[in-house]
Amino acid sequence: MKKPSVISRRDFLKSGSLAAGGLLLSFSVGTAAVKSLINTITTASLNAHLKIGEDDSIYIILSKVEMGQGIWTTLPMLIAEELDCDWKKIKVMHRPSGRGDDFRESIFVQSTGGSDSTRSEFDRYRLAGATAREMLIEAAARKMQVQPSSCRTENGFVITGERRMRYGEVATAAATLPVPTVVLRDASKWKYIGKPQKRLDNPEKVNGQARYGIDIQFPDLLTAVVAHAPAFGAVVESFDAREAKAIKGVYDVVQIPQGIAVVATNFWTAKQGRDALKIEWDFSKGQHVTSSTQRDAYRSLSQTAGTVVLRKGSAADALKATNIILEAEYTFPYLAHAPMEPLNCTVKIDANRCEIWTGTQTPLLHQQEVAAFLGLSTDQVIFNTPYIGGSFGRRGSFGEDWVLEAVHIAKASGRSVKLVWTREDDIKGGGYRPVYLHRVQVGIGQDGLPSAWLHRIVGQSLFTNTVLEKDIVANGIDYSSVDGVNGSPYFSKINDHTIELHTTTSDVTVLAWRSVGNTHTCFVMETLIDELAVKAGKDPVAYRRILLKDHPRHLAALNLAAEKAQWHKPLPAGRYRGIAVHAAMGSYVAQAVEISIGNQKLYIHKVVCAIDCGLAVNPDGVRAQMESGIVYGLTAALYGEITLENGAVKQSNFHDYRMLRLPEAPAIEVYIVPANERMGGAGEPGVPPIAPALANALYAATGKRLRNLPVDMRELVKS
Repeated sequence: MKKPSVISRRDFLKSGSLAAGGLLLSFSVGTAAVKSLINTITTASLNAHLKIGEDDSIYIILSKVEMGQGIWTTLPMLIAEELDCDWKKIKVMHRPSGRGDDFRESIFVQSTGGSDSTRSEFDRYRLAGATAREMLIEAAARKMQVQPSSCRTENGFVITGERRMRYGEVATAAATLPVPTVVLRDASKWKYIGKPQKRLDNPEKVNGQARYGIDIQFPDLLTAVVAHAPAFGAVVESFDAREAKAIKGVYDVVQIPQGIAVVATNFWTAKQGRDALKIEWDFSKGQHVTSSTQRDAYRSLSQTAGTVVLRKGSAADALKATNIILEAEYTFPYLAHAPMEPLNCTVKIDANRCEIWTGTQTPLLHQQEVAAFLGLSTDQVIFNTPYIGGSFGRRGSFGEDWVLEAVHIAKASGRSVKLVWTREDDIKGGGYRPVYLHRVQVGIGQDGLPSAWLHRIVGQSLFTNTVLEKDIVANGIDYSSVDGVNGSPYFSKINDHTIELHTTTSDVTVLAWRSVGNTHTCFVMETLIDELAVKAGKDPVAYRRILLKDHPRHLAALNLAAEKAQWHKPLPAGRYRGIAVHAAMGSYVAQAVEISIGNQKLYIHKVVCAIDCGLAVNPDGVRAQMESGIVYGLTAALYGEITLENGAVKQSNFHDYRMLRLPEAPAIEVYIVPANERMGGAGEPGVPPIAPALANALYAATGKRLRNLPVDMRELVKS
């Protein structure tokens, strides 16, 4: 563990006391990966606040968006560790955007993505707590007329001898003091960090008090639904709204760029109005994407040279000189995010002000987008972030999407509206994980290890023409498309390897899906390594240990998962295991899956997961995210598939875009590798290894390799 951090006052900005009294501290947050976004909107960087009220209340205003991943608890733990406060006094809220100078922020600050919230805020949030504590001690010492060095803190009190003062008693006085230089606590003195902590948002979510975006209601608010194009690329040619307007409770029908919106007193009436619309669509400009022909086109592309992502030696020449070559093709479908709470957005527009309530991963980006559309300054557009019923990347949209759609409706209708997408709108509405195809040729040496590797990937870019393009796309390569292949530890001992990319375009809109490129690259790498192990006559874990001997964090996760799964202990008859290990978002995760097959049906009995995420601030939170990622990844592996016919999506709801159900869910064991390494993320890294671990177990059970997702049990058990 590194030495205690010394933070100077120059690293800290103090905004002064609030009108209601108390201490308000502001501190800067940011990550290198997105600093180039600063110039896209206002550049002031005050973004995260800690307020200590005179009534001893402690309000922590998140600099990031809580979507269910647990930062509502983890980030306050960092402040509480240094503040030495009463944990029961903590209240948390999302930051409202655009309310005066104190809340004007750069776009990269408030966005959530890449599983970086806790690791990016680790020092800064502790700094806020430590600084506030020192200022409270100084203020209390002055009131008690003692030296600050004679004072200590405990559970929200400043104590000297037998005397004590509540934080609230001295908070306002503390706010007038200079910001001190502070020393962060040594890890040996931590009371919260690294210890399991129950989630602060659990009570409200359990008792029904939590207010989500879809719950927003106020007088004169109407509800809107939109008839979107039935196929990607189609546009409205004409429409007849007479029957819709005849329905009692329908206030208006307006055309917007995204389709035809019906505005009514409530959701059901608006939906009935939408069903009554007669719309003629112009399909002439669409690409008419059909899944089967798209796959054929990708296959043809994969047989030609692509843009070189990485080249070492000559894979082509090495393959020609190799006697044993493993060649494989993998395909992956479009995937919908399918969060529990469908997209929604409430908009209220006044003469010189717009207020919005919606759950989004990037509120400041949408704030800028709305301001530009309405001709307002960003300060005139107020974003409120309620609780969010899941996202998994769907609410991380970069361009015109549901937020601007709602603003279009409010402006065109002249009403305050709550736009609500139905489940069908969500499943059919785009923003999918892209389709990908991999073609791989691996030369195998006499020792059974890979000696040459040629890897081609075909798929759409996630970040071209977005605000993140300059950070993630270079020379025509979207590095999110190849992440997990590019940089794979398995290549470190292969002298001849090449990675190539074909980037395609389509009317079908795509978005990052939980764990981004790792959703497909991990599957290819870990099933291929398993296949190579079998060809070499080696145990899959032992084979990986050979290839990963110079990669200790991969090995630590692999070894712990294998140990806890009792990998080398024989299984009962009819039971089979598979394993996979992968690094993503700075963390290293291995998972072992135990299955059986009966009456052509798959039973997943147990998943053992090991994660090295460096320091686990809240171990319970890490375990919860691993469990969540495993269930999410299994759902996609078993059922996830969006298919298109002439640009139209075939799936519509959970009956044909299945979710994993409780009786299907395996027992899950999660183990955290004790580590003092650099902290990684937890929200996404649990997803990638589960599908390949399952595929490897299916091979053990059936002798057949799985090349395409989702799993087709009929093919695997077919004799």
